[in-house]
Amino acid sequence: MKIDFNLAGKVAIVTGASRGIGESIAKVLASHGAEVIITNKTIDGLPEVESAIKAEGGKAHSMACHNGSKTEIENLFNEVEAKFGRLDILVNNAAMNFYFGDMLNATEDVWDKTMDVNLKGNFFMCQYGARLMMKNRSGSIINVASINGIKPAPMQGVYSITKAGVIAMTKSFAKELGQTGVRVNALLPGLTDTKFSSVMVNNEQLMEKILLPMIPMHRAAQPDEMAGAVLYLASDASSFTTGSTLIVDGGALA
Repeated sequence: MKIDFNLAGKVAIVTGASRGIGESIAKVLASHGAEVIITNKTIDGLPEVESAIKAEGGKAHSMACHNGSKTEIENLFNEVEAKFGRLDILVNNAAMNFYFGDMLNATEDVWDKTMDVNLKGNFFMCQYGARLMMKNRSGSIINVASINGIKPAPMQGVYSITKAGVIAMTKSFAKELGQTGVRVNALLPGLTDTKFSSVMVNNEQLMEKILLPMIPMHRAAQPDEMAGAVLYLASDASSFTTGSTLIVDGGALA
């Protein structure tokens, strides 16, 4: 049996793709033949990623979309359908974690902004994405959650709550869409060396005394180490995989 990771002819959306994990995912999907629409809250950073993909012979298009705005999400999918006529892969990677502090002092603004992007936005991305995929009775949605959704991290309570919600949302969509041809899975990264997590990765004392001792591989992941897992979930290699959570954490939850 041949395991097929070929994505030629497929159209993909990757949110939060201007850097970090999203950028790595977009580049890997494009390198395996997908035509990739890369999005972020603003266009900043996207043209550079698009150019890098095209320089390697891939196909990419930059589109601004604020993941916390249902109107912008709807506009994104209308534009994708009008330009490409289909959607095969959706990677919901965009997320927010701007509050690093205890839950007792989290404000309503912290709650609202984090929920809007990480949970509400991803819910409507899944909804619109699934509707478009169902027209061809085929598609793969990958929600980037976090191991924090299973084991909340210190000073990241609100963020962890949203990621637990993403895991539950993934399973719920997978059950409802099981017979439509649309698969829905979640990637659960562990600590990854990105700008997003720099408040932790760049804190030497926090890393050495608290975080690294909890990771058997004793290091943070690099963004590229998440892209291979997404390639599996996006491709026909995972044709019987839905409602799953793929943990890539260096053993932190072992």
